[in-house]
Amino acid sequence: MPGEFERHKATVMIWPVREGSFPNHARDAQECFRVIAEAVARHEPVYMLADLSGCTPPEITGVTFLDLPTDDAWARDVCPTFVRQEGEVRGIDWSFNAWGGTYDGLYASYEKDNACASKLCGMLHYPCISAGSFVLEGGSIHSDGEGTILTTEECLLSPGRNPDLTKDQIEEKLKQYLGAEKVIWLPRGIIGDETNGHVDNFCAFIRPGAVVLAWADESDPEQKKVCEDALRILQTERDARGRKIRVVKLPLPQKPVRIRKEELPLFSYEEGEKERTEGEKLAASYVNFYIANGCVVLPQFGDERDGTALQILKDCFPDREMVPVESRAVLLGGGNIHCITQQIPASDLKGRNSR
Repeated sequence: MPGEFERHKATVMIWPVREGSFPNHARDAQECFRVIAEAVARHEPVYMLADLSGCTPPEITGVTFLDLPTDDAWARDVCPTFVRQEGEVRGIDWSFNAWGGTYDGLYASYEKDNACASKLCGMLHYPCISAGSFVLEGGSIHSDGEGTILTTEECLLSPGRNPDLTKDQIEEKLKQYLGAEKVIWLPRGIIGDETNGHVDNFCAFIRPGAVVLAWADESDPEQKKVCEDALRILQTERDARGRKIRVVKLPLPQKPVRIRKEELPLFSYEEGEKERTEGEKLAASYVNFYIANGCVVLPQFGDERDGTALQILKDCFPDREMVPVESRAVLLGGGNIHCITQQIPASDLKGRNSR
């Protein structure tokens, strides 16, 4: 599995319409998705999936709409995970069960989401590798492009994913499908993350041998301990090439981002769908950024640490444009910018940027 910082052929997104995720008929979310898609499209092609028989999305410069209905808009988790294998790019079709199935899934009907990966591979003419019944979401893994995978025990060992497999068996699956030689397991992710602690909201490779890690201070002692536990592992482990891992701390927002009372009536839920509550804390994290060919699109929360996060990431990616986006409208659905994007890597290593 190539690193996200390597050259892309394109990015895939999904047009948001689900009112149980995005209130007010998804209008605010659609505007945010448009801004993000336009930013990425300045640097690489963007495919936007949508049910074109059920909605009429706006024209967006550099974006090609594909008629492929889904249940929600989390491209990272339902689109294929693209890998390079035997000299060509192929897509992995994981089994998707809405982040937990009957155990603790977020909605009851996810058939269209589960069918998305194989259909997209067919539409874009990529060979498709079926992972069978093995449940995994793209947001639960991060690759350095050189044989190392990051994940969390909280997510991949959740009873709602693959309860019949041991940790060792799950690790072998990751090595088999992703070409990995080393899997680094962090205990937990962001507390309250309804994906059971996806690693892409907590810790991400910025190049081989270096990661950014979400960091909490004394104002949030529970999350601080989670961050410290992860740091100890990252400082102890070596990657697949035997390198020590450089860790860049990326602070979490100073103020918690919560569901507002006036937002609650604007949601509309299907039967079996998780409902929001007043004051519910959302899993806001600056780590949920997306690395495109020439830019990094990062979330902003109207928080005093927005600028600090922007500067840290600018230092991490000196050759890329920084595109800060106020993304509360996406966060209301439970994820953020990385969760709504999925990269298709270039077919070879030429143009690789691992700086």
